[in-house]
Amino acid sequence: MGTRIAVVGATGNVGRELLNILDERLFPADEVFAVASRRSIGKEVSYGDRTLKCHDLEQFDFSRVDVVLMSAGGKVSKEWSPKIAKAGAIVIDNSSQWRMDPDVPLVVPEVNADAVMGYNKKGIIANPNCSTAQLVVALKPIHDAVGIRRVVVATYQSVSGAGKEAMDELWNQTRGIFVNDEPAPQVFQKEIAFNLIPQIDVFMEDGYTKEEWKMRMETKKIVDESIELVATCVRVPVFVGHSEAVHIETIGHMSADECRALLRESPGLMVVDDPKEDLYITPKECVGEWATYISRIRHDPTTPNGLAFWCVSDNLRKGAALNAVQIAEELLNRGIIKPEKVDA
Repeated sequence: MGTRIAVVGATGNVGRELLNILDERLFPADEVFAVASRRSIGKEVSYGDRTLKCHDLEQFDFSRVDVVLMSAGGKVSKEWSPKIAKAGAIVIDNSSQWRMDPDVPLVVPEVNADAVMGYNKKGIIANPNCSTAQLVVALKPIHDAVGIRRVVVATYQSVSGAGKEAMDELWNQTRGIFVNDEPAPQVFQKEIAFNLIPQIDVFMEDGYTKEEWKMRMETKKIVDESIELVATCVRVPVFVGHSEAVHIETIGHMSADECRALLRESPGLMVVDDPKEDLYITPKECVGEWATYISRIRHDPTTPNGLAFWCVSDNLRKGAALNAVQIAEELLNRGIIKPEKVDA
């Protein structure tokens, strides 16, 4: 016996990764439905060794499923998530639409799994921003141990976070440079090939971008409202994998060695950290992995209780698809969705 799941936005980067991870983690699903916009009707996507044909979002009967993994953007989620929840399915949404709604839990299972119990207010659970998800997995054990007062983070975010068109733009610009036929930017504000862009999402009145605001507010909601955070988010010419340079000021003292030992034993993390052997993780090395990798843990000498580290994760996995599937697993483990419901 298993559950019934629909993946909305199944033809996109994250949608395809959702299907991959459901299969890899042997999620107990009797039926998995690929759902997309009308223009994708009949288009085929892979689910393990099976091929699924896409259903039309506007025609699909969501009363047939227990859980919907929504990865179709904020506009679609705003319209469809309440409708789907009303039909009886629980929506796990990857967009930013519901994250700061006080009636919608924002969940990273390694950090605040109990929050899934708030699903019943609107029938929706939100997935955090990709850069937030990997960060809070690392912050949580430190905060529980000694408390965190302040976080300063600079991100190095891959183009896949902006979708398939962004990945195509990096590829086309890179190729164009070598053949002297460089295409103009279409997805990004500036050229991304061999370049860095210190803007992700729109600028706000205070000079920060919406992405930087998301990291601050989502960390507060997921971990602790008292944590202060400032971010600088940068798009880099990497296809997959987000990296972060993290500086934290703790309330109690923790040495670098104590931090290293703590994070090694913490869920969802892998510590690869030996400067003498040049051991650290790059974004290329984390692609396809489930863990969030921590390297270069060291004392920050500018403050008595300061720590710094390097944090890398596959943004299409932990930053989006994996986290959503882990939330679905949490619903299953807690009996909120029940396999016996599927008996035909």
